[in-house]
Amino acid sequence: MSGLDEALNHAEICARETRRLVIEAGARHRAAEAFAGLFAGEQAVVVADERTFEAAGREVFEGFRRAGRPASGPVLFPPDIVAEDARVLELQSALEGLPGIPVVVGSGTLNDLTKLASHRLGRPYMVVATAASMDGYTAFGASILHEGSKQTFACPAPVAVLADLDVIARAPREMNAAGYADLLAKNVAGADWILADAAGVEPIDGRVWEMVHGPFRSWVESPAGIARGEPPALGRLVLGLMTTGLAMQEARSSRPASGAEHQFSHLWDMQHHIHGGSAPSHGFKVGIGTLASLALHEDLLGRDLQDLDVDRAVGRWPTLGQIEERIGVVLGTGSLGAKAVEEARAKYPTREQLRSQLASACNGWPASRARLARHLIPARDARDMLRAAGCPTEPEQIGIDRDRLRASFEQASYIRRRFTILDLMQRLNLMAPAMERLFGPEGAWPVQD
Repeated sequence: MSGLDEALNHAEICARETRRLVIEAGARHRAAEAFAGLFAGEQAVVVADERTFEAAGREVFEGFRRAGRPASGPVLFPPDIVAEDARVLELQSALEGLPGIPVVVGSGTLNDLTKLASHRLGRPYMVVATAASMDGYTAFGASILHEGSKQTFACPAPVAVLADLDVIARAPREMNAAGYADLLAKNVAGADWILADAAGVEPIDGRVWEMVHGPFRSWVESPAGIARGEPPALGRLVLGLMTTGLAMQEARSSRPASGAEHQFSHLWDMQHHIHGGSAPSHGFKVGIGTLASLALHEDLLGRDLQDLDVDRAVGRWPTLGQIEERIGVVLGTGSLGAKAVEEARAKYPTREQLRSQLASACNGWPASRARLARHLIPARDARDMLRAAGCPTEPEQIGIDRDRLRASFEQASYIRRRFTILDLMQRLNLMAPAMERLFGPEGAWPVQD
């Protein structure tokens, strides 16, 4: 059995909902066979957009006909659609008129739309992946723009995922590069989980941790191979993305795969950020968020928390009212500000809770610091890896100037209730000095003249 076969077997054992995971060249031709083994007697409904239908969907559709199980549809979307409420409702309406199990041919947006629409209709679904662009294929939950805010809606993952390495190798280069950035981001997500565990906020689940961080370094070891479209590198990338999705299935949370780095991306989504006439990809925004978060982690590693005055930090902790007022200043009073207030209220600690969190984090700092130092990829190395994969490494490459990036550290801390390094630095009263260091002449993000 090959290393990939062994990893796939392990991944399937770990899955709660995804019962079939195929990562191989030509996987699209096995769609009808896989469907028949999982949904005996049911009819398939093919969902795609105009590009993914030409890339693989037509062959999937014809494959069902040749197997004597003609699929209904196809339900086709225009390219460059957004994962938003209106599109979910549009797909729901189309599927209501077509009996059968959805088979979506596409990547992130189409998968999320189909995942949520199928769940609302009480149907399982399967996916034929056309790009290694993100980790959401096998994840529990769909990320949808709802009332101006990017939100994760609870819904089951697909029953089967077929990732065709031939199709993925032909995908636009930037899509697989974006997937590499999304995978590399798991390093920050893990570091944030270490901090949450150390502060007594959210304990690490050892089984889920090992699913992601046991093989993680092998998944990201060939960034240049991703840029060149080399099958072994793409295979490891796809396996990493699928496995992190399975880890989210197991955890029933995105905690294993999403930390501060994703909050930067979600913030810019919620601000409707456009660069060059379109929104930068999720992975590219996450990649810049990863570099920003790694720089902040390195600032924290340079400090001795055992010397920190916990009583002073607790005494300077703002009231909830003061935080809400500050949110109004930095995010406004519209839908984004309102969502931030909701999230800030959900995670706001009392002074007693804060004292406990900071005492736990500071007293255990030697062990946490050592673990973080072993775990974290240095920001300089991460920048080189992203560059080699074909990803942006400077915020200006996605239309974010230095002043906006600096403001985003505080703004991003408010938009999600998950505890990350952004929260710890705020609660330790260290965010302001960290910003001076990061954006100073010798920092990771020196302000450009």
